[in-house]
Amino acid sequence: MDYKSVFITGGAGYVGSSLVPDLLKKNYKVAVYDIMYFGDHFLPKNNPNLKIIKGDIRDQNKIRESCEGYDVFLHLACISNDSSFELNENLSKSINFDAFEPMVLSAKKAGIKRFIYASTSSVYGVSKEKNVTEQHPLVPLTLYNKFKGMCEPLLFKHTNKDFVGVVFRPATVCGYAPRLRLDLTVNILTNFAINKNEIKVFGGDQLRPNLHIKDYGDAVEALIVSPNNKIENQIFNVGYQNMSINEIASLVKEVVTKEYPNKETIKIIKTSSSDNRSYHINSDKIKKILGFHPKRTISMAIKDLCNAFKQNKITNSFVDDFYFNVSRLKKIKAK
Repeated sequence: MDYKSVFITGGAGYVGSSLVPDLLKKNYKVAVYDIMYFGDHFLPKNNPNLKIIKGDIRDQNKIRESCEGYDVFLHLACISNDSSFELNENLSKSINFDAFEPMVLSAKKAGIKRFIYASTSSVYGVSKEKNVTEQHPLVPLTLYNKFKGMCEPLLFKHTNKDFVGVVFRPATVCGYAPRLRLDLTVNILTNFAINKNEIKVFGGDQLRPNLHIKDYGDAVEALIVSPNNKIENQIFNVGYQNMSINEIASLVKEVVTKEYPNKETIKIIKTSSSDNRSYHINSDKIKKILGFHPKRTISMAIKDLCNAFKQNKITNSFVDDFYFNVSRLKKIKAK
């Protein structure tokens, strides 16, 4: 499809801060619509093809007016991890669920041609299946993944040949981005290994699928350019390496030790965890139908983070709430 303009809710978040510059380099016209909980200073504001709009996805009139003239609507905005729901359940429900269907209708009225919804692979909750495909029952363990799953059919309820919808369920994202998150598994463990010389493992046997942040961006572009008949009303898992937390910890230790050869031995400390999410996703469908497969490993994500630390792109990595969703939302008293 020859779509060249993309409207992105939550475009000033972790994924957006990596994806937006990459889309601009490929000559897409991009609009970032974001409430700016973390600011927008890291976005390439001097690019004439970028439009930045400070807005709330709960403001349906503003959404409709803002997305007019764009081909693709990419919905990333959400209160974006399970622990964020500890903050204010009403805030999270209003953004992650209540705003969704009205936003879909606003996009449709505005003439959007394709709506891409970023769900999450955590909708599977706990599964002992060796390969969790898109047909696997959803077993949400938290309100975050419950609402993510509940929104999927609400999109398909309103799609037609002129308003095509597609859902993808990405694995846990890892790697460096300008608006970095240090509250995601690989990134957390790497931060500890580099700066504390120890890795704290909570549980350890839980299986977690992972996805390099640049592969996430490539998956989005595949969903932008693919023909309607390949993606309409489809759901795609997008993951790469399925590893246990213990395996990720060992890999982090190995890569960080290579990157910092003079470092003293990194300790791995294990403790119990109440986070039981464990699942092993299968991403064959998107490879078979769209020809998409990730190219970047977890090791590469860890190395990217090491390089960013060496270049002083990441500072105050345990105290600056810029890197931590829950801390920032508490600080600004988000409503």
